[in-house]
Amino acid sequence: MKAVVDYIRGPWCIAIYTWREGMRKKTLVGFLILSLLVIFGSNFMSSFLDPSSETDMELKLIKDICVTAIAIFGMLITVFISASVVPAEMDNKVIYTVLSKPVRRGQYLLGKFLGVQLIILINLALMGSLFFLALYARQHVLPTLLLWSIFLTYFSFLIVSAFTFAVSCASTSSVLPTIAGLFIYLTGTLTEYLNDVFTRSGQSGAFIDKLVGYMAWCLYNVLPNLARYDLKTQIVDRAVNDPPTDALIPWLVLMALVYALSGFLMAYIIFRRKEL
Repeated sequence: MKAVVDYIRGPWCIAIYTWREGMRKKTLVGFLILSLLVIFGSNFMSSFLDPSSETDMELKLIKDICVTAIAIFGMLITVFISASVVPAEMDNKVIYTVLSKPVRRGQYLLGKFLGVQLIILINLALMGSLFFLALYARQHVLPTLLLWSIFLTYFSFLIVSAFTFAVSCASTSSVLPTIAGLFIYLTGTLTEYLNDVFTRSGQSGAFIDKLVGYMAWCLYNVLPNLARYDLKTQIVDRAVNDPPTDALIPWLVLMALVYALSGFLMAYIIFRRKEL
């Protein structure tokens, strides 16, 4: 038992250090402030409207803006921090000091990854809390659907973070991992189109057409489908306290954990072979 506690103590200390250093980054703080301003601004501007003239369309617009702000700025924070934690410590030579102590590479990576998740969770909680309070103040109903949306949004961020983190372990700069992270996010949101390609393939009977369809089918079943974690349409169109529909939440959480574990294992394999 003591060996387990000693093994976990190292990654946890690194995670707390990573969280503290990450929250001091000006770029990350800038993204957070911008997101909070957009969420607050959309509700602040609506306060100037005549309450008697408020329509359902105006409320939908506010919810649309807030959900989009959380998704965009949350993803930017996720990609930026996941891409920079390891290369930054390689650049300023801190990593050599840490690894010279009785800390294994696996412990170091686990601590950095946990620290990244702390930063993502705290920023997502801040943005979601402001939106939560804004909806509750307007409708006096607990927006439970928003809570489910934020819950699933984190797991979509977890997937992108894990693979961005893996790319960052192979790079000495945060530029390439940042580009890779944005590409992973865009690919994940467009995965559903691969299913459409597979459905339409084979109509001409040409070999190339069938080959493209088969490749699309393989990619569709391998790549993470981040669109499944998005409840934006339900939040905008339905009541804020309705339960989520068409979302197999336990299955989505399990898939996110599998992808996250795969990304972390990739990071470990890459980092273990890195000459430091």
